[in-house]
Amino acid sequence: MSEPIVHQFSLAQLVEKARTLAVPGERHILGITGAPGTGKSTVAALVVEALGPDLATLVPMDGFHLSNAVLEDLGRRGHKGAHDTFDDFGYAVLLRLLRHQIGTPRSHTGLPIYAPEFRRDLEESVGSAIPISAATPLIVTEGNYLLLERNSWPDARQMMDEVWFLDLADETRRERLILRHETVGKTHAEAELWAWGSDQRNAALIESTRDRADFVVRLV
Repeated sequence: MSEPIVHQFSLAQLVEKARTLAVPGERHILGITGAPGTGKSTVAALVVEALGPDLATLVPMDGFHLSNAVLEDLGRRGHKGAHDTFDDFGYAVLLRLLRHQIGTPRSHTGLPIYAPEFRRDLEESVGSAIPISAATPLIVTEGNYLLLERNSWPDARQMMDEVWFLDLADETRRERLILRHETVGKTHAEAELWAWGSDQRNAALIESTRDRADFVVRLV
């Protein structure tokens, strides 16, 4: 299989690409994925901010992290961030609800649907933290496993109109990861161990999904 074409886009160009999906009166979902440290969260947040709250809302996949207590019970606490440490079924169900939110009895009452949010300061998810109005035409969702073909991840993918895969040099990506781990309290040695261990294993799996993306994007 040939390598997918890498498209070079500026942030402004990505905003305009996303704007084509933000059609008032309709509901579209844009996914942004890539290996850990490629800038998914930053790009997604900047795109949503540029479009404004009337056009877009950010709903990260990370809100579906299993709790630390559940991971302890499963013996997976040291693998947090792997594909099986998320509630992929819950994520797929939420995206289906959001996809069909417009025109439902709940939307007629003006009541939002609420999504969970992952808090890095707590290293836990907080439920019902992100309100999504039926009037918002575009949902931007970002996360590692949007293109994974196992369990409920394909069901989530079916709800997305487009998925962008962010591409970044491995050395730069790992440097970012090490810094991220240090900012939440890990020592430099612990941060390196995590970046070269669990993060790298996850990255290899995620990289194997890039040919399923609508666009492989390198930010310039």
